[in-house]
Amino acid sequence: MVDVQPPPLRTLDDFLLGSARFSVPDVRNLDRWNNRIINNLLYYQSNYLASAVAFLLVVGYFQPLQLILGATVVVLLFLGFVWAAENKAVIRRFRRNHPSLALAAILGSSYLLLSVLGGVAVFLIGIAFPILMILIHASVRLRSLKNKLENKLESIGLKRTPMGLLLEALGQEQEAGS
Repeated sequence: MVDVQPPPLRTLDDFLLGSARFSVPDVRNLDRWNNRIINNLLYYQSNYLASAVAFLLVVGYFQPLQLILGATVVVLLFLGFVWAAENKAVIRRFRRNHPSLALAAILGSSYLLLSVLGGVAVFLIGIAFPILMILIHASVRLRSLKNKLENKLESIGLKRTPMGLLLEALGQEQEAGS
C-alpha cells in the first residue's frame, strides 16, 4: 500500500468537454466493452471520485439526517450480513436457544429499516446515481493515446492506484491495460 499513487485529476476538457470523444459501445462484443469500462475507470478514477463525493454532498446538504440515517442502516445491515455469513452456526444456536429474542431482533430491525426507509432511499440515490453515471461515462468514453499509456503502466505494475487495487480485488486486473 506504500507505493499506491492516486492519479491526477483529469481536466474537464479531457473528461467531458472539447477533446472528449464518446461513442456507444458495441454490446455484441462484451469483452471489448468490459475492457473500455475498466480502462476508463482506471484513467478517470480521480474525476469519478470527485463527482461522486460532490453529488453525495449535494444530497447530504438537502437531506442530511436522512442521508446519515440511511447510511447507518445500510452499513449496519451490510455488517450484519457479513457477520451472519461468517457465523451461521452461532446464529442458528441463538435462534434455537432464544427464539423470542431472535424474533424481537428481527422485528426490531425490520421496524428500524421501515422507519428510516426514506433515509435509505436518499442514501441509495446518493450512491446509486453517481455509480450509474460513472458506469455510463466509462462505457461511452473512447480512450485516448494518453489513456492507453497510463493504463499500460498500471497493468505492468509500474504504477499502483486505488482503483487498480479495487479492480484487482474484484478479479478484473487481467483485463486492465489491454
